[in-house]
Amino acid sequence: MKTFISLLCLLGTLAPGAFSQTARRVDPQLEHRQFTVEGVVRETLVYVPTSAHSKATPVVFIFHGHGGNATNAARSFATHRYWPEAIAVYPQGLKTPGRLTDPEGKRSGWQQRLGDQGDRDLKFFDVVLAKLNSDFKVNTKRVFSTGHSNGGAFTYLLWETHGEVLTAVAPSAAAGLFWEKLKLKPKPVLHLAGENDTLVKYEWQQRTMEMVRKINRCEPDGKPWEGKLTGPGVCTLYESKTGSPFVSFIHPGGHGFPAAGPELIATFFQRF
Repeated sequence: MKTFISLLCLLGTLAPGAFSQTARRVDPQLEHRQFTVEGVVRETLVYVPTSAHSKATPVVFIFHGHGGNATNAARSFATHRYWPEAIAVYPQGLKTPGRLTDPEGKRSGWQQRLGDQGDRDLKFFDVVLAKLNSDFKVNTKRVFSTGHSNGGAFTYLLWETHGEVLTAVAPSAAAGLFWEKLKLKPKPVLHLAGENDTLVKYEWQQRTMEMVRKINRCEPDGKPWEGKLTGPGVCTLYESKTGSPFVSFIHPGGHGFPAAGPELIATFFQRF
């Protein structure tokens, strides 16, 4: 198992053919697609239901964490399995300096703030979504983003920069380090956090969740959410006066993506 995980972590450096072959061994439903963004070839794994050619179809973007890859995200999030009626996009990040680890940028990741790396990842998102809109019948009122760790932080950045495009977001193990500079408008949010996360510290995530509830003008008291749990943890729903509820999933784990995450995220996007 450790050898297989190590192989997945190297995918960002593999040739496109090897990337595609490895992805298909993980799940034959996934298609390897390339996009050229300002002269740079960017890669994704994409699942497209056959109905997307004739029926308005939701789109979910799933961003891996720093040092991760699209194939591992497809395995851990498995959005295309929990919501097969939606288009699922698993983008591959480029080598990017990390804020908490990898300051030299030897591993793959996503920009942290507006303007970083020439906004190459925000432009990547735009190119992919535009191509999906041209190739399929996309339901433009149902476009979602989720991600873990650095991918979750990038999802928060997308909320700021593409709030008019995204319907709802679901970051995992992420914190807003520059909230005082962000201009966020209310939007349904599911945040997944581990109480024993020592990398993106739980107290940072608590402050982030508190600020999101304020932005969404949520009620102060939460109530249990009916999302199905496949592991330990507690889901709490905070109703919103703006129609943008906030749901927190607090689990006893650390920085890893929780086993309950895939189904919770798919259920949240379908309901909100």
